[in-house]
Amino acid sequence: MDQQLDQPIELKDPKLKDFANSWVDSSVFLFYLQVFCVIALVVGGSYGLWANRYKGKPNVVVPSNTLYTPQYK
Repeated sequence: MDQQLDQPIELKDPKLKDFANSWVDSSVFLFYLQVFCVIALVVGGSYGLWANRYKGKPNVVVPSNTLYTPQYK
């Protein structure tokens, strides 16, 4: 009787090995899929912010008559 307990039980029904019917396998897969998606969104968002970051104060030519104290000719 002890020898039978040590032997692995072979499943006769292939549905028990299927992703849709195995709750444990599908939950582990979905967990890692969610982790991958969150990491991909964070990395993608960070790259988007880095690519469109503020590059510094631009050198803009402002006409003298539009200054806070305008200078007229």
